[in-house]
Amino acid sequence: MGARVAVAGASGYAGGELLRLLAGHPDLEIGPVTGQGSAGQPVGAVHPHLAGLPGLAGRRFEALDEGLLLDGCDLVFLALPHGQSAALAAGLPAGTRVVDLGADFRLADPAAWQKFYGSPHQGQWPYGLPELPGARAAISAARQVAAPGCYATAAALALAPLLAAGLVSPADVVVVAASGTSGAGRAAKPELLGSEVMGSVSAYQVGGVHRHTPEMEQALGEAAGTAVTVSFTPLLAPMPRGILATCTAPLTAAAGAGGSGPGGTDPGSTATGRLRAALEEAYAGEPFVRVLPAGQWPATASVSGSNAAHLQVTADPHAGRAVAVAALDNLGKGAAGQAIQNANLMLGLPETAGLAACGVAP
Repeated sequence: MGARVAVAGASGYAGGELLRLLAGHPDLEIGPVTGQGSAGQPVGAVHPHLAGLPGLAGRRFEALDEGLLLDGCDLVFLALPHGQSAALAAGLPAGTRVVDLGADFRLADPAAWQKFYGSPHQGQWPYGLPELPGARAAISAARQVAAPGCYATAAALALAPLLAAGLVSPADVVVVAASGTSGAGRAAKPELLGSEVMGSVSAYQVGGVHRHTPEMEQALGEAAGTAVTVSFTPLLAPMPRGILATCTAPLTAAAGAGGSGPGGTDPGSTATGRLRAALEEAYAGEPFVRVLPAGQWPATASVSGSNAAHLQVTADPHAGRAVAVAALDNLGKGAAGQAIQNANLMLGLPETAGLAACGVAP
């Protein structure tokens, strides 16, 4: 029998994905599962794809209670709406291992939290993106970890190595990312009706007001060693899951795009080679982040159902910018998969346990 884990907020999309992955995890046992508004309902009724799975057959969602979550559990996952994790975490004994999938403990700046979330800042936990420099050791040593947001994960993976290497400027970063509808949660909303979404791609929260903007700036600023300004435009795409993020930033002289390369080679080719080398060096040996072969571009279908992130980068010498594209599953590497990756590290388990590096196709 492995470590026992509880899931608070298991009736939502991220919570359901957590249960799916935990049911197949070789070293984790599913303990209490709570569901906001779903207490008493069978797990298989709320998540039909989980009906009959080991550890879940015959289970019902329970009402949220701190004592219940600690009933013989080694770790607690919080898959609650933003702003609700802090109060629950405050009621847990000091030293309880917790992975929060919400935003409550991601930001270091109280003013940024207040501006984007409108409630008192509750502090910051170690940021749960293991592939960033120094993050894996910090997560492994932590008792409480804040799992990153899905959009922020895509942007950080795509751009952090380029900023760290000084190949792009931090002053004019632009991120345009399309997400599947599950990123908006499970609550019924008119704009998420099938008849509204099918056959349509739409922008929302345009103009720097999306809550992942300060998170992107924080993660990228730490990589760059200086403040980073991000213009972020999210798009809603007619698919249930997945994120495709196109991230651009001005090339610097270090990228070699300002003139002919060695031996008179094309400056765009020189810059592209340096950009690719930075990504390949940063993610060499990483089990879930893959820099695709030159000329192959990420697609959401390739990472669906997995904890993988696919990356590609090129230089645009005409505009003087780097273009990095990332694809990931917003419920996988963008939420539940990443939370389990964090839990594996915190519990001393193999980091890849229970997680797939390959997507499901077609």
